[in-house]
Amino acid sequence: MLALVTFVAFTALVAAIAYWKTKDDHMDTSDAYFLGGRSLTAWVIAGSLMLTNLSTEHLVGLNADAFNHTIAVMAWETTAALAMVVTALYFLPKYLKMGLTTIPEYLANRFDGQTRIIASLLFLFSYVVAILPVVLLFGATGLESLFDVSETFGISQSSATWMMVWGVGTLGSLYAIFGGLKAVAISDTVNGVGFLIAGLLVPILALMMVGDGDMLAGLQEVYTEEHTKFDITGDEPGSFLPFGVLFTGMIVNQIFFWCTNQSIVQRALGAKNLAEGQKGVLIAACFKLIGPFIIVLPGVIAFHMFKGELGREDYLLAYPMLVKTVLPEALVGFFAAVMVGAVLSTFNSVLNSSATLFSQGIYKGLINPEADGPSMVKSGRYCSIILALTAMAFAPLIDTSGSLFNYLQKINATFFGPMLAVIMLGLTTRYVSALAAKVGMVLGPVIFYLLVFAFGDSVQAFVQSLLGTTDEIHFLHFLAIVFVVTSALMLIISRFAPATNSYEESYTHAVDITPWPHAKKAGAAISIVTILFYVLLAQ
Repeated sequence: MLALVTFVAFTALVAAIAYWKTKDDHMDTSDAYFLGGRSLTAWVIAGSLMLTNLSTEHLVGLNADAFNHTIAVMAWETTAALAMVVTALYFLPKYLKMGLTTIPEYLANRFDGQTRIIASLLFLFSYVVAILPVVLLFGATGLESLFDVSETFGISQSSATWMMVWGVGTLGSLYAIFGGLKAVAISDTVNGVGFLIAGLLVPILALMMVGDGDMLAGLQEVYTEEHTKFDITGDEPGSFLPFGVLFTGMIVNQIFFWCTNQSIVQRALGAKNLAEGQKGVLIAACFKLIGPFIIVLPGVIAFHMFKGELGREDYLLAYPMLVKTVLPEALVGFFAAVMVGAVLSTFNSVLNSSATLFSQGIYKGLINPEADGPSMVKSGRYCSIILALTAMAFAPLIDTSGSLFNYLQKINATFFGPMLAVIMLGLTTRYVSALAAKVGMVLGPVIFYLLVFAFGDSVQAFVQSLLGTTDEIHFLHFLAIVFVVTSALMLIISRFAPATNSYEESYTHAVDITPWPHAKKAGAAISIVTILFYVLLAQ
């Protein structure tokens, strides 16, 4: 009963705060609905960025991977901090100067309207296929493993999955459809506070249990007895995340995701000014450096505590077993509410971004070029309803065998490399043409699909024989290859058919773009701390 009370109380608190902060807002313009009226402050941006990214696939999935491998998987978090520094110092000033609502809007200005439509469709396709249903399913799977929902309600696991998918999906949809970006961002921020508190409590309580009440003694014991687990370079035989990928595909992945991905940068695009946007992104980068203590260290602690009970094939049970072992009953409901909040935060954030892309790029760009603010908001809401229903219907049908986190990243990578190549060449060159951009966006994902999915085994065998190794070639290396191939293809096409229009970035005066005076210093400090992780933990 106490668990149910704390669950309902925290969930209701999030909804009440979101309603209170947005009840007087008018959602009849594009900026108001899709960008929160360009009024978001630093802490709201930071909280929304963190919860848009983090969910149960991180808590359960990455901790499971740390249980089976080493803390090298924390690279997904630590290198993200570096990419966020790049966002704050380079990309965000450009975006806010141009007054952008979406990334495809920039592509329309730089190339042409068709490029914008293709980019919008690719973003939407990746969200519908890779993120929305996957987040719901992994959320339901994580909640089932953590809280035995099926046993609690006396139903089958399949029925419990459907119930949680539709419950969380419906709740997340309400925020996105009726509240717009501001309601989403505020709910993300409150859930983010809960996520940090609950997430840090688990390793703290676990280490205290290991150390008989002394957290530092527990950490010393885990570090001493599981020393090989703390090798951040990942140089184990057949490494799950080889150190080399940090210099190839990981760079491409993180720059795309944190610097150009609509569902992420939309939070910063809603900033009231550049200074608040930069502070928000850099605060979120600091949270990313705390992330390994929440989504990697518990996996190693679980290995230390349960290695005699759990085999490698049971790795997905590592984090749930740790939570059940160390969490007091009074906190179970709060922890469940935080987990639900993390799932719906990611879901409603991506749903809001999908509505923005459809309304701005497809509806206004292709269906109704004369659309006004209210009609664009209406089209975005209809899009959200259709996508939410589709995601909830298909989520339980996805195969979740293998690494949850790797599964999501591999599907996302199909689109990341080619899209980043188009955006980067658009920003850094003048002669790359619209034709080259369109060819790159269409052929790039096809090339990645052929290399990694369709002919993955044959390609692996060929490259392994070429390099004289038996280790599997990580998909991030192929992501880097596709990025380079797409860029080269675009440059070659543009050499023979260069851009005919001369594009100049214009200042729209949408917001004040005076930079935060401490942005470069904060960025440097974050970069130094990130590098220190690798210096101190390399073995």
